[in-house]
Amino acid sequence: MKNKLILVIAVLVGILAFWLSARYLKSERNKLYGKYGTIEVLVASRSLTAMTIISSDDLRKTKVLKTYVGNNAFLANQSSQIIGKRLKTSMERGNIFSWRDIDMQHEIRTGLSAIVNKRNRAVSISIAGAAAVSGLVKPNDHVDILGTFTFPSRTNPQQIESVTLTLMQNVTVLATGRKLARKMSENGLENEQDGYSTVTFEVTPREAEILVFAQQTRGQLYLSLRSPDDIYSEEELPSVNFDYLESVLKDLNTRRQIRIQSKVE
Repeated sequence: MKNKLILVIAVLVGILAFWLSARYLKSERNKLYGKYGTIEVLVASRSLTAMTIISSDDLRKTKVLKTYVGNNAFLANQSSQIIGKRLKTSMERGNIFSWRDIDMQHEIRTGLSAIVNKRNRAVSISIAGAAAVSGLVKPNDHVDILGTFTFPSRTNPQQIESVTLTLMQNVTVLATGRKLARKMSENGLENEQDGYSTVTFEVTPREAEILVFAQQTRGQLYLSLRSPDDIYSEEELPSVNFDYLESVLKDLNTRRQIRIQSKVE
């Protein structure tokens, strides 16, 4: 009986010692992790070969010391950035996914650059209010860009004259303010926007130079809104000054009256 009691006590002491040891190790581990900090990262759930297209089944989450991985690892909440991408090199099961392991060149692009066509450029110009058709110009609209400039007179350099001319026709508007083209709300309608002070156009590199020069020259740029179905461009539009306006004004009004009468009839 006495021997049995001693055996039971020994077993209990052993269990207590094991529990105290486990508790001590857990406490030390928590101190260590608390000191250096842990993060949850993505690791390979199985061995993967190079050029593999990563799926959700290839990912597993695990906690590691932050100092062990630095800033190169994919965090557990970044799985959407890695799924569907191509693996550059082979990986063993349990290896941590890092940015250098993934081919990110096919990552979906967002923002303004994603809607600029190849070989074109996006240029923003300060245009607002009445100059932007009372602020009613919207992304995806097509406009003509006009400019009014003040130059020394060609006939008399001592005098100053104002000249208005069409710089470009049928230009695509990519953005008004910070609102981008092709950006729709959840219900499929364009989001409303307050007033804006800049309009961004899609132009060629040469056209970009002209717009920037016109913006920096003393004068004012204006937009003329086009119908979405109108792709026709006028040829040989004149530069308008006071003399030209005076010479053609009567003819212009006569032509306008004829167009109005033809529509009525």
